[in-house]
Amino acid sequence: MQIDVMNWSLPGADGQTILGNTHLPEGTPRAAAIIAHGFLGYKDYGFFPTIADTLARIGIAAHRFNLSHSGMTNEIDTFARPDLFAKNTWNKQVEDIERLIHALDRHELVGPGIPVLLVGHSRGGVASLLCAGRRAAAAMKPLEAIVTIAAPDSTSRESAEQRELLEKQGYLVVTSGRTGQTLQIDRAFWDEQHAEPGAHELLTLAEHIPSPTLVIHGDSDPTVPPGCAQSIAGAIPNAKLAIIEGGDHVLNTPNPFPVGAEPSAQLKKALDYMTDFVESTLSAC
Repeated sequence: MQIDVMNWSLPGADGQTILGNTHLPEGTPRAAAIIAHGFLGYKDYGFFPTIADTLARIGIAAHRFNLSHSGMTNEIDTFARPDLFAKNTWNKQVEDIERLIHALDRHELVGPGIPVLLVGHSRGGVASLLCAGRRAAAAMKPLEAIVTIAAPDSTSRESAEQRELLEKQGYLVVTSGRTGQTLQIDRAFWDEQHAEPGAHELLTLAEHIPSPTLVIHGDSDPTVPPGCAQSIAGAIPNAKLAIIEGGDHVLNTPNPFPVGAEPSAQLKKALDYMTDFVESTLSAC
């Protein structure tokens, strides 16, 4: 079954562009999924197109996208907008997700009036949980379901040395192993968290998330400790934990990874967990 893919762009946080691709199911979609990438990631990285294709095959309109301040464009070999990357914050990421949810309601994306799922990898999982937790705190309509993959259990993991350097120079730098670029992270990322601690306490917010949540994590993840999955699943009232044996941070998936290529055993297991969870959740609607 060939999945049709539609390209789109919408305004995101601070008026910056969100670039996206929608993988369309046959017939009327049963639900819409918003798929968020992580730190240094982008919508075309590794398994994201495969995740979107997998969801489309079970009737979900799957929207993968670049966060507005990811620094990435459709020129996937480089961070073409390092200036935007430097200004990225959690609030901007949550705003982007909320804008896409509203775009569904406004018929700007495929999927008005149907259940909405969030799927997030790594920090994209954190942004998805922050979005769901803040919605619960504001008594907004809950999301139908959430899936996190290799998500940290907090919004900040800096060392004391990094915090000292941040205070001294006002920014930190990170090197992309993919492009070799040295990228700046402005102190606004941390100032925002200190100004609004309650809006960034991930596990506290998670305690109030009513949505069924699947927490996927590889037990060999060298980037985010698997214990983070235990913490997240333990905080959310209606959560299921899926630990993938031998799975690393990207479920042993190379980049690039062509849609239709044979997935690793770890990615296949995660996709099976995800489809079973989504099918079960939607059948209970």
